[in-house]
Amino acid sequence: MAQDQRGKHAREKRQIHPFWRGLREVTVIVVVALALSALIRAFLLQAFYVPSASMEDTLRPGDRIIASKVTTTLSGVKRGEIVVFKDPGNWLPEPLPPADDWRTTLRQGLTFIGVLPSDSGDDLVKRVIGIGGDRVACCDAEGRIVVNGVPLDEDYIIGPTDQVRFDVTIPDDGMFVLGDNRGDSRDSRYHLDMNDGAVPVDNAVGRVILVLWPFDRLAIETIPSIFGNPALD
Repeated sequence: MAQDQRGKHAREKRQIHPFWRGLREVTVIVVVALALSALIRAFLLQAFYVPSASMEDTLRPGDRIIASKVTTTLSGVKRGEIVVFKDPGNWLPEPLPPADDWRTTLRQGLTFIGVLPSDSGDDLVKRVIGIGGDRVACCDAEGRIVVNGVPLDEDYIIGPTDQVRFDVTIPDDGMFVLGDNRGDSRDSRYHLDMNDGAVPVDNAVGRVILVLWPFDRLAIETIPSIFGNPALD
């Protein structure tokens, strides 16, 4: 009898209090969820802030957008896509060093796991106009960009597009990018001295597929129909 009693006490000691059991389960769930979020951010989708007015009116400053990394990884970049890409060199001013406090550390951690959009200061967002092998020129008699001899009727742009005259052939590993707000975009036209204005495809982070915030601007970003013209190929 005494032995049974001691066994009972031992089992009771080994039992975990419901509060601690619940806390352990919640912790496991949160850790797994954060790990999945980080994996999604690393390989599938990532959120970004739109940093400037260069893509108006398609994208506006402060918009939260979702870029598909897997699309770019599997299919590369295509004409007409809006892409997020890393600064290829001197396109952006040197970012200010982040403040060294707990708020910065927390924000960086939440950005890393995908809870907050990226605002590293090293990302740009533009539209791909030409890809490797394309001849891109500005402009025809009507002020239109010409790709492989085909003038583009771009109804999504703001303002004229002929601020800089050029005629270049894009290297095989490059992409020629322009902002939709042509009068307020320091894009490939202004970096012709480096790789004929082409950005290395390896700098592409992902294709913008969705405007997520603000909700009144919720939209799926598709490739304009003009880029489906077979004559471009």
